[in-house]
Amino acid sequence: MKLISRTALYFTIIISGLAGSASASTPNPTTEPLVQPSNLVYLGSFQLPRIPCSSPTYGCFYYGGTAITYNATDNSLYVVGHPYGDLTAEVSIPTPVKSASPNDLPTATLLQNFTDSLEGKRNSVNPPDTNPHYIGGQLVYNGKLIISVYSYYDGAGTQSTSHFTRPLNLTTTGQLAGPFRVGTLYPGFVSGYMTVIPPEWQPLFGGPALTGNCCLAIASEQSNGPAVSVFDPSTLGAQNPAPATPILGYPHSNPVSYQGTQSAWGVTSDVYNGTTDITGIAFPVGTRSVLFFGSQGTGPFCYGPGTSTSPPPSGYCYDPAASGKGTHAFPYAYQIWAYDADDLLKVKGGIEPQYTPEPYNIWQLNLPFSSDTNLHKLGGVAYDPTTSRLYISQECVYANCSPIIDVFEVNMGASAAPPGTEPSAPSNVIVN
Repeated sequence: MKLISRTALYFTIIISGLAGSASASTPNPTTEPLVQPSNLVYLGSFQLPRIPCSSPTYGCFYYGGTAITYNATDNSLYVVGHPYGDLTAEVSIPTPVKSASPNDLPTATLLQNFTDSLEGKRNSVNPPDTNPHYIGGQLVYNGKLIISVYSYYDGAGTQSTSHFTRPLNLTTTGQLAGPFRVGTLYPGFVSGYMTVIPPEWQPLFGGPALTGNCCLAIASEQSNGPAVSVFDPSTLGAQNPAPATPILGYPHSNPVSYQGTQSAWGVTSDVYNGTTDITGIAFPVGTRSVLFFGSQGTGPFCYGPGTSTSPPPSGYCYDPAASGKGTHAFPYAYQIWAYDADDLLKVKGGIEPQYTPEPYNIWQLNLPFSSDTNLHKLGGVAYDPTTSRLYISQECVYANCSPIIDVFEVNMGASAAPPGTEPSAPSNVIVN
């Protein structure tokens, strides 16, 4: 008698279930291709409106461009602006252009002005905490705007809720619902980026959407690598907590590893350390790749104030990109952590713990308009499943630390130009 492994048995069961609930012509998504660097084709960029910024509202995009999400109804983006205001606006999507200067890029039109989408309730996710709270992610889902919020520095570990729902019309008041708890893990594992699961994968994962976060302050409480859970936004407010199934996450005792090499907070690493910042996720249709987007310090890790003096004085960290006291690992890079959805299904099925999957690839994104002394921060990623376009918010790249939106197409038949052969249309550079 031929023995079958537990993993193989699980896949046999879930694929049989999928076949039983769909037509015989339904393709098996677990055999779909993996996204590689050459499959991300740069189409061009556009800039967000240059709105003057002032206290006390800070209704502008300076230092912002975070928590973006795609709205198919208006072919638009919801975007959060300056962190002092943490206000949401809706902008149009102009035709992207390849240019050597951000000043020559087309400008999006403001469709809905900056608004406190949470109606003064942002801090209610963690009332005892007097530190700032920020919008970590937004998702347009079934005619509503889903918003997640995280505590910036939750030293006492008191955050217990994270998600809100509201109408897409930002001027509508009195219909905000939340905050709600999602799942049973500490909210730092779910309080950021969100995306919809492709329809062909939803029966396997048991839900329509993903929500996660990574790498916030107080590493002992947060995920030390990309975290994500399956959830159904329609259960927010209907069930307490809203059910969520963790399929990836790295507690402090089990940080993310890559190709068998374990990373950790406070080390020099291309995978994860105290400088890692992951702010976006996409699950492209027609693939089995779950992509996480962010930035990574790839140089020597150091904690302390930064300085451009080399060698640095005693107690300082060499970092011409950031002078503040904190974690440093200059130079920094835009980066993608790519996971095989089949590996995440093993966690969903109880085959493996959430900290077992490793990325099948990690690579850097060579985005336009950045320099070596740039922190390479990404504000977030929005995905349009109809066109397979990714809208990547590149923070602080021109006047007044304004963001731009870089547009890529996920093209599974594409082959990117070799690095350096098309300066105005940046190619991708593999780290490992």
